[in-house]
Amino acid sequence: MNPILVDIVRNGRVESVHRGSVYVADPAGTPVLSAGTPEELVFPRSSNKPMQALAMLRCGVELADIDLALATGSHSGEPAHIERVRAMLATGGFAEDDLQCPPQLPIDEDAAHAVLAGGGGPARVLMNCSGKHAAMLLTCRTAGWSTADYLDPAHPLQQEVRRVVEELADEPVHETGVDGCGAPLFAITLIGLARCFARLVTADPGTPQRRVADAMRAHPLYVAGSNREDTLLMQAVPGLLMKGGAEGVHAAALADGSAVTLKIDDGVTRARMPVMVAALRLLGVDAPELDRQATSVVLGGGRPVGEVRLRAGVLRRRHSQ
Repeated sequence: MNPILVDIVRNGRVESVHRGSVYVADPAGTPVLSAGTPEELVFPRSSNKPMQALAMLRCGVELADIDLALATGSHSGEPAHIERVRAMLATGGFAEDDLQCPPQLPIDEDAAHAVLAGGGGPARVLMNCSGKHAAMLLTCRTAGWSTADYLDPAHPLQQEVRRVVEELADEPVHETGVDGCGAPLFAITLIGLARCFARLVTADPGTPQRRVADAMRAHPLYVAGSNREDTLLMQAVPGLLMKGGAEGVHAAALADGSAVTLKIDDGVTRARMPVMVAALRLLGVDAPELDRQATSVVLGGGRPVGEVRLRAGVLRRRHSQ
């Protein structure tokens, strides 16, 4: 199948093209759009976090909804995020050094400047995955498991994550990698990733699966952060569940169970949203925020000289058979 194409236009000319794959399914799980190679394995990166959070709930951890959302999140390191991560650690009697994610500065520029201005520097708690790692520590404490090796793929927690991914994706995991935060990462297809997100939003209310989806949708600020795509679109589109991942991955599901997953081949983040917006529109979503996210500005000398946009005509709904 032909790949999706996202053009980088500068001064009226296409200067580069990003290629990738996208998969869109209706509420029944029937594909309405498939482009590129959605049947090939990808590492979902942080789009995997909702399934990791579900595994933690199934292992018995008790989290407030706001902390459950943070456990699924790639937070910006804003003060509200760090306050909740520290509160989670304190609940279990953990120190910040018990986190095994690498030290980093916040993603949010203002937050990072504030840390540096205050004499601080990179820290584990500031890393965007620290909410997930704090929840993993709490899960291990609840289940009576060791915490020193909680990132080992053979650890009981990570084995449960693998089972959850395979169950929701309805696919076996053939490849295991290591995510940027150090956690094990399980490869599935974009088709399987779409099944995962659809099953979270369509689960019965009160089930662990639905709790994950509902917590993310109720507290989108803790899934990403101020001025981040996932937060803004979940705030703008009722019932939308969305989670981006590194290397050009993005996944979303609507309340009816229709789902979108995509991967940009070269991992460029700026190429994701034009594809996601077009796919959501294909599913009938209409919101002003989609217009704002459909393209992004290319700057030259600090002023707009072009844009990032989906090539016209490359995303078309499948015809009924």
